[in-house]
Amino acid sequence: MTLFMQALRFSSPRLPFICGRCRTYSAQAGVVERVVSAFRSVSGDEGVSVGSAVREQHGRDESVHRCQPPDVVVFPRSVEEVSALAKICHHHQLPMIPFGTGTGLEGGVGALKGGVCFSLRKMDQVLDLHLEDFDVTVEPGVTRKGLNSYLRDTGLWFPVDPGADASLCGMAATSASGTNAVRYGTMRVNVLNLEVVLADGTVLHTAGKGRRPRKTSAGYNLTNLFVGSEGTLGIITKATLRLFGIPESMVSAVCSFPSVQSAVDSTVQILQAGVPIARIEFLDDVMINACNRFNNLSYAVTPTLFLEFHGSSKGMEEQVSITEEITRDNGGSDFAWAEDEETRGRLWKARHDAWYAALALRPGCKAYSTDVCVPISRLPQIIVETKEDLIRNNITGPIAGHVGDGNFHCLIVLDPSDPDEVQRVHSFTERLARRALAMDGTCTGEHGIGLGKRALLREEVGPLAIEVMQGLKATLDPKNLMNPGKVL
Repeated sequence: MTLFMQALRFSSPRLPFICGRCRTYSAQAGVVERVVSAFRSVSGDEGVSVGSAVREQHGRDESVHRCQPPDVVVFPRSVEEVSALAKICHHHQLPMIPFGTGTGLEGGVGALKGGVCFSLRKMDQVLDLHLEDFDVTVEPGVTRKGLNSYLRDTGLWFPVDPGADASLCGMAATSASGTNAVRYGTMRVNVLNLEVVLADGTVLHTAGKGRRPRKTSAGYNLTNLFVGSEGTLGIITKATLRLFGIPESMVSAVCSFPSVQSAVDSTVQILQAGVPIARIEFLDDVMINACNRFNNLSYAVTPTLFLEFHGSSKGMEEQVSITEEITRDNGGSDFAWAEDEETRGRLWKARHDAWYAALALRPGCKAYSTDVCVPISRLPQIIVETKEDLIRNNITGPIAGHVGDGNFHCLIVLDPSDPDEVQRVHSFTERLARRALAMDGTCTGEHGIGLGKRALLREEVGPLAIEVMQGLKATLDPKNLMNPGKVL
């Protein structure tokens, strides 16, 4: 069975697009029953659940992958509890699956082999804020929006924005990024230190306990080993993050183009001109049309760029002027910009609602997002070829992307009960990923590997790199208990 078909096993009438009834895995049923009392001695009765509804909730994310519930869910309140619970799981050889907010898109929280889900929502404290050093340490239950709300009156913010209000430690685990990455970078460059509970309950501080230098050349980069590890090496219980000053001014703009090539050419030239663009997002004509219909907007139905600039008021004028000139030279039209928050919000509404606008194209259907990323110079070619592929195979897949990074998403809308359509979509996603690899790109820019891209990871990095990863996994988790079946 192919990878995409595995993800869509719910697609037949016998397997609907909902969680199946929870079950206790027979191989572990007796073990789970014995350890529940031990779990309760650590986290209390309210900190342990074997209820079907709770288990189903923790067996799925926002992806198309079917629900695979754990045997038990625990709700630790501290790193000490996480460590104690992990030691119990390690002793009884029970799989452990970390769970933040469940907003992932690659099936990363499914309990493929049953076991124990560590729901970390009760660990929701902002622990250490150092205003003068521009850093903060948070527990895994703190979300992106929650942190920025906490920082509201400090003049600082955390800019990495994947769209969803994801947990910050979960964002570290998947190496998330989003619309601001072209200016502020991804999670990989914004994490200074991590506290991680390993499979045997040992607590590791990847850069040394309490350390938070802005740069270091000390030893192996263990922090970045765990950023993007998707819970397969350990459970992240604290993250120390870089913060940034809130810009004096923010200006947003939108511009339409006659072609994909002209929109991407403008992007490259804006970056080459040294304009410190904060966000530069691309929507193709199909996506713009969907957004117009969904939000009752009136944007020109052509390839479109949405841009945002951060800086001083004086600097904004120069940045907008340079950008407007570049876009005009590339055939851009309908250039509009806004500075006040309300107008900026209206300007960006099309981009923010792209997912829901795509779904509205085919009511009652489901959506699946691709996530390839290529060098920026190859972006026009891959988008043009991808659009031709979509049309040729009669697939609904409007395109939205972080064009400044070369990362884009086809928001494919499909009927999971139509086997022919499911097969066409599967074949398309395989072609798209390999098209990106052939252009020196990656199969995933920000969503992660999870369940569905493991074979593509091997093609991308090669067998030797996979062997090195497997060796690292075996060293840190020799019993293969940490989120088994994901990534490798």
